[in-house]
Amino acid sequence: MEKRRLYMDYSATTPVKKEVLDEMMPYLTDYFGNASSFHTFGREAKNALDKARGQVANLINAKPNEIYFTAGGTESDNWAIEGVAYANKAKGNHIITSKIEHHAVLHTCEYLEKYHGFEVTYLDVDSEGKVDLKQLEESIKDTTILITIMFANNEIGTIQPIKEIGEIAKAHKVLFHTDAVQAAGNINIDVKELNIDLMSMSSHKIYGPKGIGALYIKAGTKLHTFVHGGAQERRRRAGTENIPSIVGYGKACEIAKANMDNHIASLTKLRGKLIDGILKNIPYTTVNGSLENRLPGNVNFGFEFIEGEGILLMLDMLGIAASSGSACTSGSLDPSHVLMAIGLPHERAHGSLRLTVGDFTTEDDIDYIIENLPPVIERLRSMSPLYDQIKNKNK
Repeated sequence: MEKRRLYMDYSATTPVKKEVLDEMMPYLTDYFGNASSFHTFGREAKNALDKARGQVANLINAKPNEIYFTAGGTESDNWAIEGVAYANKAKGNHIITSKIEHHAVLHTCEYLEKYHGFEVTYLDVDSEGKVDLKQLEESIKDTTILITIMFANNEIGTIQPIKEIGEIAKAHKVLFHTDAVQAAGNINIDVKELNIDLMSMSSHKIYGPKGIGALYIKAGTKLHTFVHGGAQERRRRAGTENIPSIVGYGKACEIAKANMDNHIASLTKLRGKLIDGILKNIPYTTVNGSLENRLPGNVNFGFEFIEGEGILLMLDMLGIAASSGSACTSGSLDPSHVLMAIGLPHERAHGSLRLTVGDFTTEDDIDYIIENLPPVIERLRSMSPLYDQIKNKNK
């Protein structure tokens, strides 16, 4: 009998939808021109590029000329932060971020600190992973040039009070960047209403191809060029455009926009069923992150007395693909910086499991998890002397 294959790691990446692939294929074969060329082949590519730019812009209520294609969320984060830093050095050298950002943000900030003399304030978060707006406002100085706070956390799913952060930034005339890699295409976003100046996005989180993303740059924002060379992306990001992937990303954004309400409702229902089933059947279990302000498809469980790596291995043997946190740091044995930042002790931060549902997840899949995860946890806990003591004490 063939082993069941169940994907529960949609925050790491998503499969490419058939409609997206179908849209891409002609640009890998028949319409292969360079969008910078003046002949018919080039114009065909340029028209596809312009269409996709409009589709991405429409997803977040931006103007097409405010969308710049990149190689993905990491590049977009790097460009936004370094681009603002270098372009605004005359005004100041202070950046504000949080302790739970993706490493694409944290490592960029650390680089600017170490090699370019910038000062960075790393804001604390509460037990749900939310920044303190009062601490944020009190951290702003005359030299503050950028606030960079993620829209929603990739590990625990908590959504930040983005509108309030945008209002604070605007009131103090400080640029506001948000890493929306997990959020854009999964929840409704209006960059104008939220006072966002720069926003990072990625295709492969919303059923588009890997290796393509975008940076929203509000018109008039002062930003240094990140990649030098040709005149592509209005002379701000050089390099021949990856038209097939850009077309795919545009189509993924169009689908996400059209299906947003159903997408949110469906994932929220599945997420609720999963949380209820696991909390009911596995004692000494908590949900990490906010229960109310949370990405619709994200669940992050904390299991006492065990480590996450063991859970992942045993689930994989059952055909279940899950994660203990960010796929970008899965090679590290250190506990999640996000879970440590929300106040979990070292040993509890090690016992985390991220299960993320998506458009291809079914209720039967959730039932399979609820049926198979409890015995996995019980088996791992049976190897823990501390768990034995707790059980004996409660008898």
